[in-house]
Amino acid sequence: MNRRELLVGAALLPLVRAGRLYAAPATQKRLLIVFMRGAYDAANVVVPGASEFYYRARPNIALPRPGSAENAALPLDEAWAIHPVLKDTIVPLYRKGQAAFVPFAGTDDLSRSHFETQDSIELGQDLNGSRDFRSGFMSRLAGVLQDAVTPIAFTGQLPLIFRGQMIIPNMSLNTGAKPGIDARQAALISGMYQGSGLAPAVAQGFQVEDEVYKSLAGEMQAASRGATSTKGFELEARRIARLMREKFNLGFVDVGGWDTHVNQGGASGYLAGRLGELGKGLAGFADEMGPDWANTTVIAISEFGRTFRENGNRGTDHGHGSVYWILGGNIKGGRIVGDQVRVAEETLFQNRDYPVLNEYRALLGGLFAKLYGLDEGAVQKVFPGSKSKDVGLV
Repeated sequence: MNRRELLVGAALLPLVRAGRLYAAPATQKRLLIVFMRGAYDAANVVVPGASEFYYRARPNIALPRPGSAENAALPLDEAWAIHPVLKDTIVPLYRKGQAAFVPFAGTDDLSRSHFETQDSIELGQDLNGSRDFRSGFMSRLAGVLQDAVTPIAFTGQLPLIFRGQMIIPNMSLNTGAKPGIDARQAALISGMYQGSGLAPAVAQGFQVEDEVYKSLAGEMQAASRGATSTKGFELEARRIARLMREKFNLGFVDVGGWDTHVNQGGASGYLAGRLGELGKGLAGFADEMGPDWANTTVIAISEFGRTFRENGNRGTDHGHGSVYWILGGNIKGGRIVGDQVRVAEETLFQNRDYPVLNEYRALLGGLFAKLYGLDEGAVQKVFPGSKSKDVGLV
């Protein structure tokens, strides 16, 4: 099924529920999940600066100790620091209590396979049971919240996380290209469905895409007159914010390029460049949300962390525990939260990785419960077999 086919039926549920195109969401609360595909190296982003072992394990890629150089890691608390490339984007949010980090977070999946672990996270199902690839956890969350949410995936293909019984729209915003099907082709396709039960969904699906495209075209014209920051993820994130501010309140986007086996870099280099783009995007999203940022939560996750020791190619390999980011104008941030352990050689999982102390289903279940006032029974519908964990952010 291609992107157009997904869009055709995608608009039906929110549109019919509300009785008009792009209805305003039923709740003021907004949630965006950002998936960093490729497994980012958490230990060189949220840095265990108080750990001597960190510097021994990474002789070529460790960030300079806080306070030791101009490009040194920036302290967050006594034990943790953050990559300096985030100084002007994420750090100000952290200082305002609008960003927090959860180290030792992730899934108990031990395959260390990108695809296997991405699938297991997006499904959000019990690892000991059989998998239902038609049921992603964000789709189940939307089902629990019902009319309170208007969901969308900001992706070219409908992601596994949003597959399920509900019809969810998807559209990538990282390009200003025209829709893949022109007006003539849209009319032909609409004619094929004329008189069928799908005819309203087909017509409304094309309206959704055309309206979004027109919005982006206007924005591109403004940018050509000197608007700032029209590059990379920041532009996409600002587009997402405008749509979530006005039309949707439950979103998903993925950002690739985090698999750093070779020449990862430290304070500068490949990972720093990707991280800088992500930071600008997330800060741009917060800025673009305006007053609605006060009711918005962003959760940034990755499939797993990376090996704590650098490899022979000045990179890192597939690991286990990671660090999740929680941002928002409605959180009690400015803290490192969740269960933690001193970072040392003897505390590594299998003598190579961060352990997982904050299992992601329990962590997200606890956040969803607080954000939406869900009881444990409702959380179980989203993450069956998991017990929610409250880390005190909401």
